[in-house]
Amino acid sequence: MSDESPEGVAEENDVTLAAASGRDGVTVRYWAAARAAAGVETETVVGATLAEVEAAVVRRRPGDRRFSDVLGICSVLVGEVPVGGRDHADVALEPGSLVEFLPPFAGG
Repeated sequence: MSDESPEGVAEENDVTLAAASGRDGVTVRYWAAARAAAGVETETVVGATLAEVEAAVVRRRPGDRRFSDVLGICSVLVGEVPVGGRDHADVALEPGSLVEFLPPFAGG
């Protein structure tokens, strides 16, 4: 019997550890209703694209449709640059990037 982990398990654990420690991670900040739905102000995840980061934060809340619904209506900033209508799979992220989810705001 081998002492090696099943394929992919070590890699997943490494990613989890990196996210937990902030090493090579992307900081995600939530505003207003997105913060309420997430239950946290910020968190760190690992992802090379915005789509990967979004998938990672949704996976942390299995079955929480409210959270994914709120994310779906948010404007997104990477650094201080609006993502706009770009495909999130095409938005590359570097370790240390800041991604912000801003839900629609009312008022003036």
